[in-house]
Amino acid sequence: MEAEQLLTDLCQEVADGKPWFIALLQAIARWPLPEETVGKRHYRYLIGGEAFDWLLLAERLCEAVGDLIPREEHEPLVFFGQLPLDLSEEEFRRLMGQAKYRAHLNYLYGVTLEEMLQLVVEDDVYKEQRSRVWENHLSVDEEACQRLYGHPRQDLLCQFRREQGIADNTTISLTEAKEFTYWLFKYRLRYCDPARVASDTRRALSMLRRLESCRARCLSNALREPPSVIEVP
Repeated sequence: MEAEQLLTDLCQEVADGKPWFIALLQAIARWPLPEETVGKRHYRYLIGGEAFDWLLLAERLCEAVGDLIPREEHEPLVFFGQLPLDLSEEEFRRLMGQAKYRAHLNYLYGVTLEEMLQLVVEDDVYKEQRSRVWENHLSVDEEACQRLYGHPRQDLLCQFRREQGIADNTTISLTEAKEFTYWLFKYRLRYCDPARVASDTRRALSMLRRLESCRARCLSNALREPPSVIEVP
């Protein structure tokens, strides 16, 4: 009931003229549910009990507010993480609330940057394999997993599922993939040399900045150049 009232209040605040992103961040600060099911979709906002996927909750809240939010501001936020307002990190933290902000940082380092690090190492492996075309190789993602975590991916996934009490399966959902990535992050912190962890974090941050810069350019071009309209007779 508390969540339903919060959604009602959010819609009313936006309808009354409050800047929608400010109202949304304040609603996020008060949001009480770590996960929920809406219709046929399940939302898990808290990964591993401590990493907060705030953009997933933002998507849920934007859907509840509906057409009160301009599409050209809503979609870049949900799909690309592009904030509609130029907020400082301190303003962002204050609006989201200290507890949610700390959990957001857990997600940033434990899921987003861990995915970036995997991409960095996969890129290293790919370049090395291209220069040694006559040798037998593991797949790029498998070799990268061995380098980062010291074990085959399937072995690590089985260990993760045993620890979490998850039944073994041939497929993995997006939510479980996030949970697994966060588990891999904590696994790497436990077993890797601290100096290497620091170096890996710097490489992951560099990759994230490169991707965000590319994404910002693509988004700017997309907004500047409206899509062509195909006329159907």
